[in-house]
Amino acid sequence: MDGVLLALRAAAEPTRLRLLALAGLGTFCVSELVTILGQSQPRLSRHLRLLVQAGLLRRQQEGVHSWFALTEAADPRGQLARSILAQLPPQDALLAADRRLAAQALSERARIASESFQRQGADWDEMKALGLPADQVEPVLLQIVGPGELGSILDIGTGTGRVLELLGPRARLGLGIDASAAMLALARSRLGQAGLPQCTVRQADMYRLPLPDGGAGHGFHHAVLQMVLHHAEDPQAVLREAARVLRDGGQIIVVDLAPHRRHDLTARLAHRHNGFHDDEMRRMLQRVGLTVAGAATIPGPLAIKIWSGAVVSRPAYAHPLSAPDRQGASL
Repeated sequence: MDGVLLALRAAAEPTRLRLLALAGLGTFCVSELVTILGQSQPRLSRHLRLLVQAGLLRRQQEGVHSWFALTEAADPRGQLARSILAQLPPQDALLAADRRLAAQALSERARIASESFQRQGADWDEMKALGLPADQVEPVLLQIVGPGELGSILDIGTGTGRVLELLGPRARLGLGIDASAAMLALARSRLGQAGLPQCTVRQADMYRLPLPDGGAGHGFHHAVLQMVLHHAEDPQAVLREAARVLRDGGQIIVVDLAPHRRHDLTARLAHRHNGFHDDEMRRMLQRVGLTVAGAATIPGPLAIKIWSGAVVSRPAYAHPLSAPDRQGASL
């Protein structure tokens, strides 16, 4: 009985319960948990140690990293951990936010670990990694944004900065957002070599952009999401946040996969969705106050879709996470 009480006491604390729920999604290292929960490493390390001592989590050391996962289901403590998780409400806002950030961390881990990333470095691109015709996408993207001055551009999930390199020469200001410090280092190098001082990159969460609201006469002119949404736990929340920072009439461009049956990509590159139907994308865009201007299809081993739209309304919504610091550069 003492062991059961120890385990129950260990789980009966908000942060430790969140850690337990995250472990139910997969194995995470401390640095990933720090990013997801937004708490200090010493604080989380203490909570993790208590969960391990109680037998609810197991710890595995690999080099300098400690990895944490649920105790095996065959162990009575592992069964207890899973019983506790079964009682959690699936729609809890805080747990849902944790799941979104966990999906982001898993996709980043898969991206950095991929053989093509290790080989190509700053030239890595997910479309190239999948053998898709990136060279056919860029002319269509240029056609959609149109000729002349582009104003301000927000590239969400910028990766190695290729979209900013492509559009930046015609932009007054370009900002790339990515959760990965490794990707941002490559993007900074790319933009520096291209001579684009007006383009910068910043580490941030795509569900919680550290930028002020857009509106009449202020906000970004264009927001691009290239090969981003199939990694998102909640694609509509990402689109909603992108729409929030656009100016009235601002344009959004989504480049992503058409529906496919390559389920192996879920495991290999941490895809959360097997592409998007036109009707599905149209509904998501309309729900966040965007019109759908059109959709282009680029055939290949996996068909690529390019959707575009513009801000026509600003529906009120509850932010998916706690209120962020939204101070940013004037656009």
